[in-house]
Amino acid sequence: MITRYTEKNAETGRHRDAGLIDENLNENKISASIIDAAIEVHRVLGGPGLLESIYEEALAYELERRKIPVKRQLPVPVLYKGVPIRDALQLDLLVDDCVIVEVKATESLLKIHAAQILTYLRLTQRKLGLVLNFGQPLLRDGITRVVNNF
Repeated sequence: MITRYTEKNAETGRHRDAGLIDENLNENKISASIIDAAIEVHRVLGGPGLLESIYEEALAYELERRKIPVKRQLPVPVLYKGVPIRDALQLDLLVDDCVIVEVKATESLLKIHAAQILTYLRLTQRKLGLVLNFGQPLLRDGITRVVNNF
């Protein structure tokens, strides 16, 4: 969301229009870094042929190497009317505590993959998720951006 903000002049105490600020700038910067790291993983390990877990581990390593905080296989509880459902969901990666990444290594993505990450976003109250499909010859063809009230 882009909003207008003001700055207060320390001498006069008056507010002036300081322009626009993108409140989602952090998510956008992080997603660009994630995609850059994913391209590096794809370049080094190659395209289709490896398990999702291998790409996930390599991507987590690449993000950590770039000093970007990442958590792997994070449990997300599902509540029904305040009662936890027996099995929590598992996020592949939570990057910088704001962007959810779902790693795939399949021939083609299905609509359910985007729906899955949208569910994760809603349950965790986060705004941005990426589905990265390393099963494509070119990773750029396997990137899906999913937003929740962005």
